[in-house]
Amino acid sequence: MTSRLSSPFSFQRRTFLASAASVAAAVAAPALTHAAGPAIQAATLPDFGAAPEFTGIERWLNSEPLTLAQLRGRVVLVDFWTYACINCIRTLPHVNRWAELYTPQGLTVVGVHTPEFPFERTTSNVEVAMRRHGVKHPVAQDNRYGTWKAYSNQYWPAAYLIDAQGHIRYKHFGEGEYDRTEVVIRALLAARG
Repeated sequence: MTSRLSSPFSFQRRTFLASAASVAAAVAAPALTHAAGPAIQAATLPDFGAAPEFTGIERWLNSEPLTLAQLRGRVVLVDFWTYACINCIRTLPHVNRWAELYTPQGLTVVGVHTPEFPFERTTSNVEVAMRRHGVKHPVAQDNRYGTWKAYSNQYWPAAYLIDAQGHIRYKHFGEGEYDRTEVVIRALLAARG
């Protein structure tokens, strides 16, 4: 006789429950990042030099054309993404939340949509994806890779945080590090004085 704990049904049930718990934790994660880790000082962050200007942008969505020069004095998050990239889609809830939470405090989030595939160049496709994923911040459509090349970027997603003086102070490629990114956003905002 097989015990309940070792039966195939019981194993499948435990596996399902463990998977469900993981999914629930992942869904709740964006709401938890506001309690990010210990504070850091902006002065301790590396300085990667002056941020390149937005270059070769085909069109701007959710905004009139922006320049880093006109954003001087604000902290800027440049988020390279493309709508068919699952890793980018997973980061969007965090990016959207930062835009909503920190824009009034001096953050400007600029999504730079740089297509990986030809169908991602179509503006109407990008607009549909933005609505689907709740993207309300400005998005620059970088179909010719002008800004991508100016940043020497190689990854989707990629986040660059620019301080109020126009210098890149933080880079992150891929998913994750949401707590750390938020701590850096707060440090750069605090340093604006």
